[in-house]
Amino acid sequence: MAIQIRNVAIIAHVDHGKTTLVDALLRQSEEFRAKEDTSNLIMDSNELERERGITIFSKNAAVQYKGYKINIIDTPGHADFGGEVERIMSMANGVLLLVDAKDGPMPQTKFVLKKALEAGHRVIVVINKIDVPEARVQWVLDQTFGLFVDLGATDEQCDFQVLYASAINGKAGKEADLSAMKDITPIFDAIIEFVPAPAVSDKPMQLLVVNAVYDTYKGQIVIGPLMGGSIKKLQKVMRITRDGEHVPAEVSTVMTFDGLGRVEVDEVFPGDIVAIAGIEPVKIGETIADFANPVALPLIHIDEPTVKMSFSVNTSPFAGQEGEFSTARHLKARLERETLSDVALKVEISEGTDGMFTVFGRGELHLAILIEKMLREGYEFQVGRPQVIFHEKDGKKEEPFEDVYFECPEEAAGTVIEKMGKRKGEMKDMRVEGKTAHMHFLVSTRGLIGYRAEYLTDTRGEGIINSIFHGYLPYIGEIATSHHGSLIAHEDGVSTTYGLVGAQGRGKLFIGPQVKVYEGMIVGEHIRAEDLDVNICKEKQLTNMRSAGEGVSEAYHTPVSMSLEECIEYLGDDDLLEVTPKNLRLRKMHLKKNMRKRGNKKS
Repeated sequence: MAIQIRNVAIIAHVDHGKTTLVDALLRQSEEFRAKEDTSNLIMDSNELERERGITIFSKNAAVQYKGYKINIIDTPGHADFGGEVERIMSMANGVLLLVDAKDGPMPQTKFVLKKALEAGHRVIVVINKIDVPEARVQWVLDQTFGLFVDLGATDEQCDFQVLYASAINGKAGKEADLSAMKDITPIFDAIIEFVPAPAVSDKPMQLLVVNAVYDTYKGQIVIGPLMGGSIKKLQKVMRITRDGEHVPAEVSTVMTFDGLGRVEVDEVFPGDIVAIAGIEPVKIGETIADFANPVALPLIHIDEPTVKMSFSVNTSPFAGQEGEFSTARHLKARLERETLSDVALKVEISEGTDGMFTVFGRGELHLAILIEKMLREGYEFQVGRPQVIFHEKDGKKEEPFEDVYFECPEEAAGTVIEKMGKRKGEMKDMRVEGKTAHMHFLVSTRGLIGYRAEYLTDTRGEGIINSIFHGYLPYIGEIATSHHGSLIAHEDGVSTTYGLVGAQGRGKLFIGPQVKVYEGMIVGEHIRAEDLDVNICKEKQLTNMRSAGEGVSEAYHTPVSMSLEECIEYLGDDDLLEVTPKNLRLRKMHLKKNMRKRGNKKS
């Protein structure tokens, strides 16, 4: 007998407690085997996610409750990972929308909820963190209803079920009273009551490929909802590509989800979320269909990329010394493997170049996460400055724009408005609550690149910035962003304290003493807008003569430590970022000074 199934996605803004709620659901479900695991956030299993405190990759879990199997899909809350969100909506039949009881619906909530409503899903609203002192439950509920109306929800979707929760305490209820709550079961009951059972077609077997992961032993594992028919181990199937080509294949392993893991089974029935192995290479959006009567499912629509970056083989003097994989073949294979699991990513081999690739993504963070994943896996390569992707419509040039939401101390608002004005940003809304200013700007993606790190400086680290892709609008002309000059190493060698002390008056330094450098490497930011070569490897000339004041020396300041995102934002048109598992090095495209001068004359 087929088991009753519910497939539900959990969506929310970054840091509203989504992963904490999933953990509470897992821990309080029946027969969950990891209850003895007392660590936090078992769903944020990826090292990158734990460090950044955000969900990047969608993940599946399954729990048993009152004879029902509930498949839970944890989704990213950041717009740069919208490719993940869009395809997850095709796997779920309903969503839990998690909203913070203090902040209310936030920009990323708007993005992910819009995708859920467009998919026609019923929404259960869970107002979380009702235990915090600043909670304002009724205001948040009003704001959430207003958001549904703004996004064009149907009357049925606007009549949503509301629950209140404190996920960190593992409690939920129909009233906003923490003392009356016992456990998280009201959320389970709401899922069973309000999320419809999966729609099952009477057609032969159809499996939509929504996700793909790589297993060392089983190879590529594809994950998706089984829309019709059943699928068995060693069954012959037909893979229908995005281009409509039919490729025969055989399923070696069939799995379903149980708790946090996958378990092998002999057969899976329609409505369940399935993981199968043995078919390679499969791309997201393809259909695994019945061998004798293959029928393709509709393709998943994914928003187009808006930003591109060049990835190429490392050409610095230190090439091949710090990475395990550094050849063009390694780089090509890794990028192609990423496109199988990340449907929002595209890769093109640059014409006329050896070992250079253009990678298209949904934003700076999207590409930065890819770079960080690769360097942690032992890859060594170099990347160029992010560039926006222009379109042409009716003979006119168009560029991508973003809705940007700022939250900062009121005294910093004037600086933010001034900087946005220089970048041709258009203010849409501004309000002040307490001592915090909330601002909404429409800014071109081109104008926003390179501003995030500057924004944190302007707001003394207290500012929050969120952006959502708005769409393509007419090109707005040149943007006069503040160009910075760089301090460039004059020669190959090892940096000395004496050389660094002499150079630090020229600007901010990025490296300390006893660091190996090469000619053309960027070692700091110049206080002026032009580049300057500095000799940071020079030694102090020692003599046996002494004079008054000889022992007094100038102190060396602590160098600026830059993260991967800050390095990417720093890049100029003629700069490159050398990425290795051990170091991030900024460098000039042309390392020799005479070559740089020649390049500047041409431009």
